[in-house]
Amino acid sequence: MFYENIIESSDFIRGKITETPKIGVVLGSGLGALVDVMEDKEVIPYSEIPHFPQSHVEGHAGNLVFGNIGSQRIAAMQGRFHYYEGFAMKEVTYPIYVMKQLGVEYLIVTNACGGINKDFKPGDLMLITDYINFSANNSLIGINDERLGSRFPDMTEAFNKELMAKAETVASKLGIDCKHGVYNFYPGPCFETAAEIRAFAVLGADAVGMSTVPETIAANYLGMKVLGISCITNMATGISKVKHSHEEVLKTANMASENLCKWVKELIANW
Repeated sequence: MFYENIIESSDFIRGKITETPKIGVVLGSGLGALVDVMEDKEVIPYSEIPHFPQSHVEGHAGNLVFGNIGSQRIAAMQGRFHYYEGFAMKEVTYPIYVMKQLGVEYLIVTNACGGINKDFKPGDLMLITDYINFSANNSLIGINDERLGSRFPDMTEAFNKELMAKAETVASKLGIDCKHGVYNFYPGPCFETAAEIRAFAVLGADAVGMSTVPETIAANYLGMKVLGISCITNMATGISKVKHSHEEVLKTANMASENLCKWVKELIANW
């Protein structure tokens, strides 16, 4: 039924839009402002799409937005789904499967996350070079459907090097000091302990967050090329001396979203 549900969702969406996209964007907590710079928008609430999950986290509007940036037609998820909300991994990644069915070939995933690398500071933007999956789960577990992808997909280049090089060039042009680092996926919803952060640092993580990796795995499985950008909204537990809150995350993400939107807009316009 999973494949049939994807077809039903994508067919519904095709009936609502005038043009299909080749670029998909997943907008993280507080980072949904990119839709403001899109032109000729067509907005479909998640609640209207058959089989689509519903987002319940503050900072996630819950719309699938189609529009133009430059000459490119994109599909933007204004709000994502998290494992900690109680969704199965297949539900968390369901929109990626639908995007692929609609013709999306490239995926830009963004997130708000905590900094582990002590050279980082809140407000920094980080290109994700690789990931660590610390969730003890994977969105591909289960019977494989060869119509979607191969049983054992390669993750040597989970984040596409060509897209990273393009992003670096655009960031330099705009005067944005983009960092580079490994993203550690932690399921949440509680923030990490100081001991966990020390362990993640030993493993090579530069940042930690509660999203992005499930979508990245699914997109690679589906043959999409992925670019990941993190917004460092706080320094992780044990590095920061201040207790964490989601309000703090949203506040910093909203402040950093101007640079992120400018960066992603210019990148897509020059795709």
